[in-house]
Amino acid sequence: MRRRPVALAPFEGMEKGSPKNQRTRICFLASLSAFFWILLFYFHFVVLGGSTTVEDSVLSPPIKLETPLINVESVPARVTYARKEKEKPPPAKPVKNTATERVVAYPFMRALRTVENKSDPCGGRYIYVHNLPPRFNEEMLKECKSLSLWTNMCKFTSNEGLGPPLENVEGVFENTGWYATNQFAVDVIFNNRMKQYECLTNDSSIAAAIFVPFYAGFDIARYLWGFNISRRDAASLSLVDWLMKRPEWGIMGGKDHFLVAGRITWDFRRLSEEESDWGNKLLFLPAARNMSMLVVESSPWNANDFGIPYPTYFHPAKDEEVFVWQDRMRKLERKWLFSFAGAPRPGNPKSIRGQIIDQCRKSNACKLLECDFGESKCHSPSSIMQMFQSSLFCLQPQGDSYTRRSAFDSMLAGCIPVFFHPGSAYTQYTWHLPKNYTTYSVFIPEDDVRKRNVSIEERLRQISPEQVKIMREAVINLIPRLVYADPRSKLETLRDAFDVAVQAVINKVTKLRKNIIRGRTEYDNFVEENSWKYDLLDEGRREVGAHEWDPFFSKPKEEQRDQSAKNSWQNEQRDQS
Repeated sequence: MRRRPVALAPFEGMEKGSPKNQRTRICFLASLSAFFWILLFYFHFVVLGGSTTVEDSVLSPPIKLETPLINVESVPARVTYARKEKEKPPPAKPVKNTATERVVAYPFMRALRTVENKSDPCGGRYIYVHNLPPRFNEEMLKECKSLSLWTNMCKFTSNEGLGPPLENVEGVFENTGWYATNQFAVDVIFNNRMKQYECLTNDSSIAAAIFVPFYAGFDIARYLWGFNISRRDAASLSLVDWLMKRPEWGIMGGKDHFLVAGRITWDFRRLSEEESDWGNKLLFLPAARNMSMLVVESSPWNANDFGIPYPTYFHPAKDEEVFVWQDRMRKLERKWLFSFAGAPRPGNPKSIRGQIIDQCRKSNACKLLECDFGESKCHSPSSIMQMFQSSLFCLQPQGDSYTRRSAFDSMLAGCIPVFFHPGSAYTQYTWHLPKNYTTYSVFIPEDDVRKRNVSIEERLRQISPEQVKIMREAVINLIPRLVYADPRSKLETLRDAFDVAVQAVINKVTKLRKNIIRGRTEYDNFVEENSWKYDLLDEGRREVGAHEWDPFFSKPKEEQRDQSAKNSWQNEQRDQS
């Protein structure tokens, strides 16, 4: 017979109606219920909430945007906003579902992350090059005789765009590395240098920037005179149509794309559809406004072009050639205080060239090379370089447009440039020249010569010999970044003009991408017509105000701008006469 336990079973207590036993049973049920809910909460928050997946472990932390998303297609090239919709939820922590807090994964994130791979020397530096149809580049070179009305460009497109070698008959050059390079040959030189770039990639998703090898300068050079606007615009429209169909374009709407044109920006900025207007409209096409275009002279009032140096005659194949040339420029005896090579502009009432030539003629300290129709030493590379090598200062006033190739030839010779307009160098070549222009050049405002009849010689004599020596050394140290190395080789340690420009584009695109992620603009209250001011800002500043150079950049009437471009071409015609 089974022995009955001393304690009553729960139901037995209920049956007997004992109040004490009834309370015990209720407490037991409450404890059981509480235990059940504790287990449930533990499983939900600890087990489920703390688990991870393989996908969670490879995704980077989400980025929270503090501003609403804006379409990147409509934003100027120097200003960016966040774009694209939310793609993936955060891996661990929940994010508030509000209008101002969004988790975004951008298609260019992989490219940004390449810099984190410390074992990859190309991390953050990869360039993807579009494989354009040959009509946009190679076929133009096959028809090189049509690239200029007055110049047979076939000889200048030889040697990868460097032109024929220069003989060192007078001992002005070195025996190697010197070529009769045309000042408008940057298109082909840059493209051939890109073929030697050490960080090319076939994977556009890791590219820091995308290069478009379109010979824009050669294209417009064929059709500027005697062709209607349809012919002038045809290649540009076809290029944009081709690019916009590429998947690479959709990543940033072209804001990571760049191309090079070896002419001044005004050849690509036709404002109307009037046949009499100058140039094509490449830089005004909506898609092209997203790209960066590298030109030998940029517009101070537009944000989608950037100045790079005119090519000089020197194209070193190795570092040693540069070092030898620099040492030679340091040791030269310079018998002239200042010099000028150029022609007057009698048809331009604003030009100060006439006054400069008059002052130089009257001075025993000035060397003058007068350039005009017919035979002239101005067309001889050796004559020009010999004059610059024998001068302490080289005068560089405006030509038909703001800039001159002569400025780079003079600095190559170790001659301190004297500028009369900030648009001739200081607001143009901000990637290649120091922001503090007083370290390597002299600035004499045009009005000082035009209205006040200031003596250039007296102004230059006020600079002490010690300061002249310091400035000349600064100019000589700039030489590597102002020349384009031989495209068939690669400098060992020095960075040439190509390297500087490519890195600047990479920095620009990287900054744009980071601004997109952060949902912010590069500059506060961006005004495109003040574009020239932004690159002059001190580090950390994001808004421009009044500037001492404002009077130099009052926007000219468009017909004046077009006339300057036409005069530039007429000057090219004269040079080849």
